[in-house]
Amino acid sequence: MKKTPNYYQNKICLNVLANSLENAKEVYEAAKGHVLIGLLSKNYASVEEAVKDMKNYAEAVNNAISVGLGAGDPRQWEMVAKISKEVQPQHVNQVFTGVGYTRALLGQNETVVNGLISPSGTPGMVKISTGPLSCSEAPAIVPIESAILMLKDMGCSSVKFFPMKGLSTKEEYQAVCLACAKENFMLEPTGGIDLSNFEEICRIALEAGVQKIIPHVYTSIVDPQTGKTKVEDIQALLEIIEKL
Repeated sequence: MKKTPNYYQNKICLNVLANSLENAKEVYEAAKGHVLIGLLSKNYASVEEAVKDMKNYAEAVNNAISVGLGAGDPRQWEMVAKISKEVQPQHVNQVFTGVGYTRALLGQNETVVNGLISPSGTPGMVKISTGPLSCSEAPAIVPIESAILMLKDMGCSSVKFFPMKGLSTKEEYQAVCLACAKENFMLEPTGGIDLSNFEEICRIALEAGVQKIIPHVYTSIVDPQTGKTKVEDIQALLEIIEKL
């Protein structure tokens, strides 16, 4: 593992995409290091190809990379785990059922590994059947506190709450925030986050007492013409973070 990156110094760390090494560097610089660069396993044909490319990114941005599934695709869970074993990134995205396997392959506890849970429609209850097999059956819905403790049992670091659809699941999100604060667990709100709702989403978590928030802000700040994450939007998000 490389030295601890800047993102640990603040309560809020961005998780954003980059479509090239150049884009990753400019995003990292614009965020003053308070960012994780999401690299999606789904974009690679093999583990070997992904490892080779992601190591280049890791070298360029102080290993502040986040190995991703790709829109929460559960079929990518094993590829993510195997990539992470070789790359040893600062952050890994994983389905609920893949957390333990991933932590074992990593062989250390420094990397932040999140576990994907989804809204259930009822505040205080979450869907944990986010794995490749379990997602195809009737949803397994449990209290958020139980889900967090199960994740802790597996060596997880953080809840990834997805898909939030912005603030349309606000009451459920508030319940997740309170539970994460109670259990001193990281929280990663994901899905439909943009410049218009970013501040409120972060503020809800902070006011609940969450100690570490990693909001995923993806396509809403990507230039549709170039595919690049927009530096000016990163700067705008950083200004909001500094204000909070």
